[in-house]
Amino acid sequence: MVKPKKHLGQHFLKDKNIAHKIVECLDVNSDNVIEVGPGTGVLTEPLLNRTPKLKFLNLIEIDSESVEYLKTHFSDPRLNIYEDNFLKMNLHNVTVEKFSLIGNFPYNISSQIFFKVIENRNQISQVVGMIQKEVAERIASPHGSKAYGILSVLLQNWFKIEYCFTVNENVFYPPPKVKSAVVRLTRNDITELDCDEVLLFKVVKMVFNQRRKTIRNTLKSILPNISQSDHPYFSKRPEQLSPTDFIELTNVVSQMTSAQSSNTK
Repeated sequence: MVKPKKHLGQHFLKDKNIAHKIVECLDVNSDNVIEVGPGTGVLTEPLLNRTPKLKFLNLIEIDSESVEYLKTHFSDPRLNIYEDNFLKMNLHNVTVEKFSLIGNFPYNISSQIFFKVIENRNQISQVVGMIQKEVAERIASPHGSKAYGILSVLLQNWFKIEYCFTVNENVFYPPPKVKSAVVRLTRNDITELDCDEVLLFKVVKMVFNQRRKTIRNTLKSILPNISQSDHPYFSKRPEQLSPTDFIELTNVVSQMTSAQSSNTK
């Protein structure tokens, strides 16, 4: 039997009913699926059995012991097993087609997984992931909430996010010290945002890294003339702005930056 490894953040789900419930959150029409961190295949088995249109199930597992276990216990022709680090992989080497992503995501890298999802957003149709409850609440939170943050803004611009259900600690081996939750992200129709997306990332990270300050006080390091502007967003705190508001804020910052550059020439 595979032993869970602390340095990999492994907590193996042992409740098959929960496993089936997670898999049921995935669109049944998903025909190309990537599973992150399958471990001993607790989700792999119901994925192979349940999804009628499944053509490919790609397992990405960094733990060599788990990979050997999976190769020994699963021989389905639809299955491809990769011993690799999901965060460092070029997913086009796994599939060039659109895919759904599922997994019991290791808690120590769950936020990094979602940033990887953002990077590959145009290839991903849906994500179903079990993560720590706190992160699930954060990415699903609407603006105005204390939990609302960087990932909330960035993910909600491209995905519809649903908090599916909470999972107790006692269904894992070893049990984690926190509760877990399952979320579903469904890609919307937006291909490009109406702003400089690189600047959007920069602005969002800057203001949430100092979330107790008003946006005016946070952005004055890059906009020295911001005190002269009466734009209503500048007097607010970051959690008060919706994802769409942040697009508008990014455009305001871009315009002010361009104006400052012109004035210094």
